[in-house]
Amino acid sequence: MDLPSTSSQYTLQTIAVVGLGTMGTGIAEVLARAGREVIGIDISDTATRRATASLAAATARSVTRERITEQEREGVLARFRTFTELTAAADADLVIEVVPEDYELKQRLFRELDAIVRPDTILATGTNALSVTRLAAESQRPERVLGLHFFNPAPAMKLVEVVSSVLTAPTAVDAVTVLARELGKEPVSVGDRPGFVADGLLFGYLNQAAAMYESKYASREDIDAAMRLGCGLPMGPLALLDLIGVDTARTVLEAMYSSSGDRLHAPAPILGHLAEAGLTGQKSGRGFYTYEEPGSSTIVRDAQTPLDGARLGEGRPVSSVGVAGSGTMASGIAQVFAQAGFAVVLAARSQEKADAAKAAIGKSLGRAVSKGRLTEDGAAQTLALITPAGSLDAFADVDLAVEAVAEDLAVKQELFAALDKVCKPGAVLATTTSSLPVIAVARVTSRPQDVIGMHFFNPAPAMKLVEVVRTVLTSDDVHATVREICTKVRKHPVDCGDRAGFIVNALLFPYLNNAVKMVEQHYASLDDIDAAMKLGGGYPMGPFELLDVVGLDVSLAIEKVLHKEFRDPGLAPSPLLEHLVAAGCLGRKTGRGFREYARR
Repeated sequence: MDLPSTSSQYTLQTIAVVGLGTMGTGIAEVLARAGREVIGIDISDTATRRATASLAAATARSVTRERITEQEREGVLARFRTFTELTAAADADLVIEVVPEDYELKQRLFRELDAIVRPDTILATGTNALSVTRLAAESQRPERVLGLHFFNPAPAMKLVEVVSSVLTAPTAVDAVTVLARELGKEPVSVGDRPGFVADGLLFGYLNQAAAMYESKYASREDIDAAMRLGCGLPMGPLALLDLIGVDTARTVLEAMYSSSGDRLHAPAPILGHLAEAGLTGQKSGRGFYTYEEPGSSTIVRDAQTPLDGARLGEGRPVSSVGVAGSGTMASGIAQVFAQAGFAVVLAARSQEKADAAKAAIGKSLGRAVSKGRLTEDGAAQTLALITPAGSLDAFADVDLAVEAVAEDLAVKQELFAALDKVCKPGAVLATTTSSLPVIAVARVTSRPQDVIGMHFFNPAPAMKLVEVVRTVLTSDDVHATVREICTKVRKHPVDCGDRAGFIVNALLFPYLNNAVKMVEQHYASLDDIDAAMKLGGGYPMGPFELLDVVGLDVSLAIEKVLHKEFRDPGLAPSPLLEHLVAAGCLGRKTGRGFREYARR
């Protein structure tokens, strides 16, 4: 029997939820609160009782907070009935299964439902990694099978991915899309691909973070802090893996890898080691971090926790700082040092450029005053500490020289050769490169032990993160000096080795590249992908919003560096990104990138 011709004729009023774990219980709550008759089914009496108690407790809290009345609460509870037999789904308009991620289990369930439900009932799988097409093919009526992927916790998370296979009838997709909106959710329409949109992008990133930690490139604390402070994410990747469950993440990645064959989805060995040891994250009390008790989110000290106030050794004294460059980054870094009380020499290629850079700092400080973040006296004192200069010769007496010039190796090498001649013995020489090898600029000097990476993020006055990049030749006291300086200028330093992308860009840009590939393959729209990552992943910006802000040319350059260094085919820049750059569509700065922008 065909589905009704339009979704408006097909009201999904009675809905069965099969599997009353955390996700199933959450979905049932959302449906019951929205006025639907909900049939909760689980083979476990304990699970059905727990689900009923959970709904009772959640609605009681809503009454206490005056979000609903006691009468409304009674209505919600009356609309939720639980059963242990699948036959209870016989009269449902829609069945949503949320049983464990196992093909055989889900396929058996779909075959049983075929014999129970009406011919026009829509069957939805809540899988976040398995193939909807493969599940639909096992049904007698594959046209009414689709994916309906809620995010945890379902009552709070706005995103719902509506997943259609090549077999799904458009009327079924329309019906559940209307339902999602009526539930107060934001539905995005996606095709059947491993991980769909949100998890497809998220789990590749989490997997790379686990591999980065496993290689001992950076500590768990520094990896998590880098992504929180450098990208504005609500959680770091390793803490998020502990929240999701290390075993769950491994299962999702295995399913994605078996379908995609992409090495970025091949689970990092550490995920298997932790899972097999029972160290599955918060639910077991230990994963990448150690927790107060199983089920707790409170991290406690363990053998890997850095000691509070631990010193790296004695650093070198720094009272004056030289900043080379005249662009936004150079001006921002000069402002940061001056606001912390350091005497700053801001050197550019000409006195005019240096004066203009100082004037830009003055405007920035003025904006801070107007917003109440700084007093007029404070702004004046900060500006007075900055001396503009038209030559690097002015760096003769600085204790720390920081370059913030163009991201071009030849340009930086020429500048460091000049700094080597100008700066006094013992001065620390720092590069702000975001993607070039620090050792390549250190080697043009006669003192590579004094050279280190100090990667600020734009805008420097606002962003709290600094990646501290030491080479194999950087001396311990130079490393200690820069760590101390970061603290004095109120930045959070994270340590990493001299490797392409450091922490943030090495994890961020493969994720952005994968988002571009999704659009290139006509898998989902720009808007749906951006919405999925903001609503499902808690990202402050969607990947295409971010690419247009960063600049497509800058993004392409970083992706090429990553691909060249790691030689992973999955890191090869998307042809679509290359085509847009070749066409001069570089993002907001040109008025057009992935989207068009009004010229100012």
